Amino acid sequence: MDMAFPEDRIHHVPSQANQVIVSVNPNAGSRSSKSAVTQLKKSLELRHYEVSVHDEIDQVAELANSLKESGSLRAVVAAGGDGTASLIANRTPPGTPIALLPQGTENLLAKYLGMGSEPDEISELIHRGQTVDLDAGQANGRLFLLMLGCGFDAEVVRRLDEIRSGHIHHLSYMRPILDSIFSYQYPDIRITAKSSRVPGEEQSSVQLTGKWAFIVNLPRYAVGLNLAPEATGTDGMLDLCSFREGSLLSGLTYLTGVLFGQHTRWEGCTMQQSPTFLLESDQRVPFQVDGDPGGFLPVEISVIPARLRIYAPQTFLKRN
Repeated sequence: MDMAFPEDRIHHVPSQANQVIVSVNPNAGSRSSKSAVTQLKKSLELRHYEVSVHDEIDQVAELANSLKESGSLRAVVAAGGDGTASLIANRTPPGTPIALLPQGTENLLAKYLGMGSEPDEISELIHRGQTVDLDAGQANGRLFLLMLGCGFDAEVVRRLDEIRSGHIHHLSYMRPILDSIFSYQYPDIRITAKSSRVPGEEQSSVQLTGKWAFIVNLPRYAVGLNLAPEATGTDGMLDLCSFREGSLLSGLTYLTGVLFGQHTRWEGCTMQQSPTFLLESDQRVPFQVDGDPGGFLPVEISVIPARLRIYAPQTFLKRN
């Protein structure tokens, strides 16, 4: 579903802001991003911007804070995948202009924004200076940009993280998927959706139970799946997609429904919108955020409106 994009969420970086930080994740994706980063740096320097490249997030966070306070920060570039962008959002203050240089295995946020991966295109985007504000989710205090998954998919992510060494590619998921198919037990997940995110404010709640739970901020998931078609990044809400049955066969059935956009009509699927969720279980159930391990239940989830300030192409605004 396309968003009705609010004008007050569109901003322009001041022309005097001329410092660009490029954050490189050396483990992002299946190949090195060194060549693309070098091209981007050269292109930005030809436009008379000062560019520094770092592979330590502590350095990026410290420099971003300093430059933002002085008014000279034009962009922090996330050179990697969705995990890199999420990490930068977590380590920089609200209002930090973030640009994407997609290099990771999955770049769902870039695809959502309709962005390419050519360094010259990213350079032009940064030079134009137009950003948009999108909501972010928060899980036990940790920001996520796209979605949180709980259950089988999170077990796959957890297993991959245990064996990961350096760069990964899509085939890297094969062993964790097979291991999870033969061992995951699909324990019950208790889901509480609350009507308010303000402590002490009167609120109602909805109690649900499922074997799979996805909390969606932006409607993009791996291989183009759209679990929550009604989700947007500007409504101050999160969207739950939960499935009732737990087995390999039911999982394949749900997958078919998602692929054909029919799952939201099925009796075994529950869709619920709320600013806050609580996921719990009596067993050890993992969750993942933006494709990275998040830990184990329980997890408290809330939306932070307009938390992410990000460079977006004109086609994104025209489409919305």
